[in-house]
Amino acid sequence: MTDLHGWITQQVDRVEAEARARLIGAAVVIAPDDGSKPITGTVTAVEQTTDGLQYTVQQYDAAPTTGLVEVQAATAVLRRCEADRRILARHRIDPDQNAFPAACEGCGTDEWGLPIAEDLSECPELLDLAHGITDEILATLDRPQPPEPPRRRTHQLGLGDILRSPTDVPPALRGPNWKADT
Repeated sequence: MTDLHGWITQQVDRVEAEARARLIGAAVVIAPDDGSKPITGTVTAVEQTTDGLQYTVQQYDAAPTTGLVEVQAATAVLRRCEADRRILARHRIDPDQNAFPAACEGCGTDEWGLPIAEDLSECPELLDLAHGITDEILATLDRPQPPEPPRRRTHQLGLGDILRSPTDVPPALRGPNWKADT
């Protein structure tokens, strides 16, 4: 099972894959900024870079008769997927919240330092991103769980394992106000 963040990520992955599949093989016309003759061709690859969407186009001379509308629609979908991914990157479990281990990092904290969204599954931004989620789906999603504390190895002894009472404390460890009878 997955949590709300994971469910949204799966939906974005699915929509993005469908949009990329629609683009591959689509006919395009690229009008260069310098006013030279437009380039026509077929999309052979799509890649998201830091500069935005980059298309690899196999050029040909004839003007395409179909495919331009599909390219524009698929490009808009890919841009939306990228925006959703940026929101998902901000609204994730806050690793610095010890008292609220499932708190949303992107929602921030109030004037008391308490998280605005104590549980990532209640993050308003993620709930807004969850297009098409129903109450039934939401009920089946896992709630984020804090990571389990590291287990102490069984062969290690702690101070509490050695000292059973205040009288067991060696004199070197006793402070100036030590009372052995407490």
